[in-house]
Amino acid sequence: MRQAMEKNRVLHKRRKWVAGILALAAVCIGAAELVVCRYADPALYWQVTAPARACARAAADTGRAAMTAAAEAAHAAAASAAQTAAGAQQAFLDAVAPIEVTMPKKTASRAAAAKVIDESQLAGPSSLPAPQGMVDETVSRLEGLEGLELLTGGGIDVVYYNQTDEAWASAPYGSDRLGGYGCGPTAMSMAVSSLTDEQIDPAAMARECAGAGYWCHGSGSYLSIVQGIAASHGLECRAVPPEQLTEEALQLHLSTGGLAVALMTRGHFTRSGHFIILRGLTLSGDILVADPASRERSLTPWSYSLIVSELSPSRHDGAPLWLLSRPT
Repeated sequence: MRQAMEKNRVLHKRRKWVAGILALAAVCIGAAELVVCRYADPALYWQVTAPARACARAAADTGRAAMTAAAEAAHAAAASAAQTAAGAQQAFLDAVAPIEVTMPKKTASRAAAAKVIDESQLAGPSSLPAPQGMVDETVSRLEGLEGLELLTGGGIDVVYYNQTDEAWASAPYGSDRLGGYGCGPTAMSMAVSSLTDEQIDPAAMARECAGAGYWCHGSGSYLSIVQGIAASHGLECRAVPPEQLTEEALQLHLSTGGLAVALMTRGHFTRSGHFIILRGLTLSGDILVADPASRERSLTPWSYSLIVSELSPSRHDGAPLWLLSRPT
């Protein structure tokens, strides 16, 4: 029984091979006949092949229609996607639009305030660590007095404010916040509070500066803030180009009760632009500062060469160094 089944399977395979060979032979013979007919009797050739050519044309037309439909669908999808993207972009722009704040109009005397800021004054960590440690407390320290913080050890004790403290960080500076862009008003509040009998905190100074046109949206303060606020509060202010500054002249100014406002560039104090106060000297001649964004840097001595090398390259409105003195 098993041998009979095996014999049938072999016979079936042979029949399939024979059928395949005969079909291939028929195709080959048919193709050869068509080739001969193409040249021997063209009219008969076109008559015989007409159905095949009709099917081919129909298939080609169907393919072209399908491709056209696909292209139209893709175009419609692209148009829809572009419309959606445009809507998303507008929604994003609406979301990040600045807060509208109505500010007092600038007076003619404040026209100089409308200058471009060379570097953003956004508060943040410095690019480089301090080259030396903090000073000994016998040289300079922070002391509390009647609700204020005082930096001792300079030519005069300086009323210290920090823009990042909870009391001031969220206070408005125009439509910005003091904690981010308030080094200018905070530095000037320290200068005015230390060199006059007037105590003005950073929030009050920010309101004054914004009202006078010194606030620059999303950047900080226009550089005219120093001379403008100094004049408003009766302080003497003298801008000194770094090229004309000498170490001896700065030491004399700081050791006789004067302060200096310095606009710093990227380095040990900031990653962009930053106002600080130069407030005094150590016995070795290093400079003491009041940094409105760092108590640690305010208690660190800095060499004259480092301070001068990191002054901002800005050269308008007296930048980058202003010497302040008590009113006479």
